Amino acid sequence: MLNIEKRTNGSELVVALEGRLDTITAPDLEKELQESLDDVKLLTLDFEKLEYISSAGLRVLLSAQKVMNRQGAMKVTHVSSAIREIFDVTGFSDILTIA
Repeated sequence: MLNIEKRTNGSELVVALEGRLDTITAPDLEKELQESLDDVKLLTLDFEKLEYISSAGLRVLLSAQKVMNRQGAMKVTHVSSAIREIFDVTGFSDILTIA
C-alpha cells in the first residue's frame, strides 16, 4: 500500500509518500510522476512516512532523477535510517540529493 500526496507551489512539486514503494506500488508512482513533471523545476520527494523501498522503487527514483537533471533539480527529504542504508548500499546516496 502506498499513499501519494502531491502539492504544487509554482514550479516546485512536492510528492509525499506513505507506506511501501515496491514492485506493486512503483508503477503508480511512476505514472503520477510522468503526468506531473512537465514545467517542474524542483521535485521534492518527502519520505517521512515511507516505510520501505524496493529495487522497483529505486528504478522509479532513477528515472525521475534523469528527467529532473534535464529540467531542474530533485531532492529527497526525511529519509529514515533504514532507507538511507538502502541508498548507501545501492550507491543511490551518490546519485540523489538527500536533504
